[in-house]
Amino acid sequence: MYIFDIDKHGDKAVLYADLSAALAALTADEPDAIANMANAAALVWEYLPDLNWAGFYRAVGDELILGPFQGKTACIRIPFGKGVCGMAAATREPQCIADVHEFPGHIACDAYSASELVMPIIHEGRLIGVLDLDSPIRGRFDDADVTGCAELMAVLGPRIAA
Repeated sequence: MYIFDIDKHGDKAVLYADLSAALAALTADEPDAIANMANAAALVWEYLPDLNWAGFYRAVGDELILGPFQGKTACIRIPFGKGVCGMAAATREPQCIADVHEFPGHIACDAYSASELVMPIIHEGRLIGVLDLDSPIRGRFDDADVTGCAELMAVLGPRIAA
């Protein structure tokens, strides 16, 4: 059992630094990608406020397939280029969407989601998958979240790249 002393209501830079350290500890000696993604999803879900979904989609061929997550049931397969997750996979660039209802081609897995942050996970030039965070609050995610999630995926990427 892991217990982390993380202040989820403090400064975002400190929060993400603490989450990165916790994620490194959780995944340090575990070679299994699914176990590491599951713990990463649980960690993010527990400590990032105002989320209604947190999890992973794995890159397989030219689509994303649902991986470990926390939240309501989700879309199982997303083609590259479709929706926010598919766009992040196709471009290999983070997608920080203040209002998903204004995003062309948004895939509504949960009608209550209002904003979304999707961070590609790339290791040694290969797309492994994406981290997907949804919130019922418009404008929930900002540049600090993008930077923080990039740091988290820099920790996780090598540990799920098998």
